[in-house]
Amino acid sequence: MQTGKVYIVGAGPGDISLLTIKGLKCLQKAEVVVYDFHLNAQVLNYIRHDAEFIYAGKRGGQHTMTQDEINRTLVEKAKEGKIICRLKGGDPFVFGRGGEEAEILAKEHIEFEVVPGVSSAVAAPAYAGIPLTHRLYSSSLAIVPGYEDADKKESSIDWGRLATGVGTIVFLMAVKNISFVCQKLIENGRNPETPVAVIRWGTRADQTTLVSNLENISSVVKENEIKPPAVMVVGDVVKLRETLKWYEKKPLFGQRILITREHSAGFEQLEEMGAEIIEFHTIEIVPPENWSELDKTIDKIESYNWLILTSTNGVKFFFQRLFERDRDIRDLKGIKICAVGSKTEAAINKYGIKVDLIPREFNAEGLIEAFEKEHGTQNTKHRLKGLKMLLPRAETARELFPQKVREFGGEIDVVTAYRAVKPETHGKRIKRFLKEGKITIATFTSAATFNNFMEIAGEDADALLEDVTIAVIGTVTAKAIEKAGLKVSIMPKEATIEAMVNEIIKWATKKQGPV
Repeated sequence: MQTGKVYIVGAGPGDISLLTIKGLKCLQKAEVVVYDFHLNAQVLNYIRHDAEFIYAGKRGGQHTMTQDEINRTLVEKAKEGKIICRLKGGDPFVFGRGGEEAEILAKEHIEFEVVPGVSSAVAAPAYAGIPLTHRLYSSSLAIVPGYEDADKKESSIDWGRLATGVGTIVFLMAVKNISFVCQKLIENGRNPETPVAVIRWGTRADQTTLVSNLENISSVVKENEIKPPAVMVVGDVVKLRETLKWYEKKPLFGQRILITREHSAGFEQLEEMGAEIIEFHTIEIVPPENWSELDKTIDKIESYNWLILTSTNGVKFFFQRLFERDRDIRDLKGIKICAVGSKTEAAINKYGIKVDLIPREFNAEGLIEAFEKEHGTQNTKHRLKGLKMLLPRAETARELFPQKVREFGGEIDVVTAYRAVKPETHGKRIKRFLKEGKITIATFTSAATFNNFMEIAGEDADALLEDVTIAVIGTVTAKAIEKAGLKVSIMPKEATIEAMVNEIIKWATKKQGPV
C-alpha cells in the first residue's frame, strides 16, 4: 500500500476565524485527525464526517496519549496510506512539539507538510491590546517557556541576558511557575516595577486579562484563581493596553451563543460584535425518503395557480427536483409564487423569478391572512374556490394553512420536499460546555431543534439549560420549550433569524450596560 501523508497544522489560539485557509483545506481532506485539547473544538465541525477522530490532548497535566504514542499513531496511520491532519493549538513549531513529530516522520520516510498557525504568543497580547513591539517602548522580543522539561539536567534559559537584554518577554505555560519566573527576572536585574499582563484563554469569549507589575503579578494571579492556559507578557508595552484594548470593548464580548441549526448563516453579526458562536447541529436537512409525491406534482406543474415556498430549504429541494425531472423555470409560466419570508424570496429571486406574494407574518396565520387579502371577499365561505395550490415543504409541519385552504374551497397539494432529521451525534462536548457555564445564550429556530437537543443531551438536559438564556423563533418553538419547564427570554415578533439576532443584541447590550 502507498504511504500516506501527514499535515502538521496549527489551529490558532482559539478564535476560529484565525485558522488559516491552508489549514482549513488540510482539515477538509483529512481521513484521520489527531487533535489536541488547546484548540477551539468548533474547528472539528469542518472535518469530513467519515474521518477518524483521535483525541491526543492534555488537560490539567493529564495526558490522553504520551508523545511517543502520538508519534507512533501518526506513523502507523500514514503507513496505512491515510491522509492525516495533526491538529495542534497555536503554531506547531512554537512550543508545540511539532518539530519532534516532524523528525519522526522524516526518519520513517513519510511525506509531511507543516502548516503554520497563529501562536497564542502573539494573538493573546494582540486581543488584549498589547503590541509586542513598539518603537517608543520595545524593539526586541523573546518568547520563552514558563517551565522546562523536567528531564533536562540544567536550564537552557540565560536569565541574566533575558532579564535585561530584551524589551518584551512573552512566557508561555507560566501560570503554575509564575512566582519562580518573576523571582528569576528580578534577581537578574529586571525592575520589579516592570508592567506585566497575564492573559487567560486569549482570543476567546472568556478571555481574562490581569495587569500588575513584576513584583506583584504572582499574588494577583493567585487571588483571581487564574489557571492555565495563559500567556504572560513582561515589558513596558503593557502600558498601552488601556489605550489599545479593543476586543473586550465589543458589545457582546463574553457571550457564547449556542446555534442548533445546520448552518450558522445569519448569525455573523453576533460574531462581529464580539460573541463566540458554538455550533451544535441538532437537525440535518435531507431529501425525502422517496421523490414520488413531489414528482407527481412537478409532472403536472402547469395545473397549479400558486406555488407556495415556505423556506430556503423548500426552494433548494423543489428546484433541484424540478431540474432533475428535465423541467425548468419556463414551466412555471403563469403560476404565481408566494414566499414566506425575505430569505425565501431572495432564494427564489436567484432563479430569475419574481415573487408575487409575501405574507406579513412568516407563519401559517400570516399565509391565511395574505391569501384572504389577495383574493378579497373575506366574508365568503368559498373565497378560494377555483384556486389550486402546491405546497412543497418539510415532512413534518403544521396543518393549519392547508386546512384553511380546503375550508375556503381551494385545492392544495402538500408534498414532502425535504426532511429535518436528528443527526447521528453525541452531546458529550456540548454538555461539558453547559456544565462549566460556557454557554450564555442558546438559540432554537424550531421545535425540532429543541426536541432533538433534549434527546441528544439526555436525562439532565433541562437542568443544563436552566441558567442559560433561551432565544427562539416562533410561538410553536416557544411552546415546546415552555412545555419542558424552561423559560424563553428572547422571541422576536418576526419569525426570522435576522430578527432573533437583533433581539439577542438588544438583550445582551442592555444587560451588559455601557462599556
